[in-house]
Amino acid sequence: MIEFLLNYETLRVIWWILLGVLLIGFAATDGFDMGVGTLLPFVAKTDAERRVAINTIGPVWEGNQVWFILGGGAIFAAWPALYAISFSGFYLAMFLVLLALIMRPVAFKYRSKRPDPAWRTGWDRALFVGSAVPALIFGVAIGNTLQGVPFHFTPDLRPIYEGSLFGLLNPLALYCGLVSLAMLVTHGAAWLTFKAEGMVAKRARAVGTRSAIITAVLFAGGGVLVWLGLLGGYQVTSPIVWDGPSNPLIKTVVADGGAWLANFHAHPMLWIVPALGVAAPLLAAAGFRARLEGWTFIASNLGVVTIIATVGLAMFPILLPSSSNPGHSLAVFDASSSRATLRNMLIATVIFMPLILAYTAWVYRVLWGKVGEKSVEKAGSSAY
Repeated sequence: MIEFLLNYETLRVIWWILLGVLLIGFAATDGFDMGVGTLLPFVAKTDAERRVAINTIGPVWEGNQVWFILGGGAIFAAWPALYAISFSGFYLAMFLVLLALIMRPVAFKYRSKRPDPAWRTGWDRALFVGSAVPALIFGVAIGNTLQGVPFHFTPDLRPIYEGSLFGLLNPLALYCGLVSLAMLVTHGAAWLTFKAEGMVAKRARAVGTRSAIITAVLFAGGGVLVWLGLLGGYQVTSPIVWDGPSNPLIKTVVADGGAWLANFHAHPMLWIVPALGVAAPLLAAAGFRARLEGWTFIASNLGVVTIIATVGLAMFPILLPSSSNPGHSLAVFDASSSRATLRNMLIATVIFMPLILAYTAWVYRVLWGKVGEKSVEKAGSSAY
């Protein structure tokens, strides 16, 4: 059994799954942080209400961002070619995300340092931008990945990216960005109804009901775009050697508008995942209306998981397709690190991941309970 788990073929698939788990973990945890920040101008009208909203995520946002760091580290170590292409090709977009993510912690730390309304309003706007921009850009990145990215490799495997920032901001990618934004706004609203009291929770419930329906409609519309072949599609046509060398140039890939549906046609049970991607936001909308706070947050999490999982299942075994030279696309079986690297990383993950999950669960247990204006006022300057 251990020998099977540690062979090259299995390790590659395991690390593809783990990459998905890390990205989903980031979206499910830091996603509601970004959702709350995006909702701040709409659910909180007074300084006290804004402090309530911010304090629902203030104690946990730093820990939630660990998933983002782990995801980036996993790409760097397990899929170095993917890291090289995505982080260099999407450099300007990543730079915008980095600026936004820098604004968020600064806003958290400095917002309540002074009682001046203008000072606090400025940091509230920074918190909004620092939350909404990443939520949008991450979806744009997924949209570009589905369509294919213009890159190729030289004979010595040096990656060459041929696109630009404005090429990334194309209509179909922006559509995917809106799906991401609506999904995380819904997730943030579900968190606020679960954690906040008073008018903040009431307004979040109203906004969340609408954004959940929008999420379901946009995601279903994205499925129609895939069905029509408008979001691209790439298929490996040469024999796949799962334990072969990490060389993207030794396979054949063709652009095929229906390729992103091939895995679902081959394995019909997989249709459950995108179906839940539509149904879960609608269940969240019903939960908002029925004021079932816990179930609403669970449904929102389910929506996040299944929407992201749908993309991974549709693209497998492709990691990053090349629109300019499909044969140079990166795949699970030819873009990984060495067997020894994947094996050692898996051993470390088996040891440390349970510790991270246990600590995270303990933190949320300690911080259990709702946040209201009275509790924020009682905390005084120690609160955000």
